[in-house]
Amino acid sequence: MASNVDAFVVVERVINDVVDMFIPSVNMAVYFEDKQVINASDIKPSLAVITPRVNISGDPNLSYTLVMTDPDAPSPSEPNLREWAHWIVTDIPGCGTVSEGKEILAYSPPRPKVGIHRYIMVLFEQKEPLGFLAPPSSRAHFYTREFAYQVNLGPPVAVVYFYAQREPSGRRR
Repeated sequence: MASNVDAFVVVERVINDVVDMFIPSVNMAVYFEDKQVINASDIKPSLAVITPRVNISGDPNLSYTLVMTDPDAPSPSEPNLREWAHWIVTDIPGCGTVSEGKEILAYSPPRPKVGIHRYIMVLFEQKEPLGFLAPPSSRAHFYTREFAYQVNLGPPVAVVYFYAQREPSGRRR
């Protein structure tokens, strides 16, 4: 189990841009096909077209919520659509996979147009089952902190993030 925040998470402004400082307490493993996402990895958008497999090793008596956002939309130098919501799944059982939860917002793969974007997956502990939630009215201007507050989530328990940038034509995959 993780016991402190990965230095990359702080250096790359995941802390502050998306979530407040927290102490990781759950392991979360993210895979695109057979490639495991390690913080600060480069993932080609063509590899991330299919919904990732996400395994968590949380408390089997608790449920979790996963939020994936892009705080750099539409461009890292002018992120005026920050945050762009890519995926929301709730009621994920502890010691399970995200596919066992309730998808509130369908997975939208990375499609950066300009620059190198950060794609951040935040796992929250739920205080109670969330049941039905309406998806956000827009993917643009989604705020992870505000969402967590509105649905009464506990603090983040894990973060995994990766970089992606537009692939040159003809060199995909």
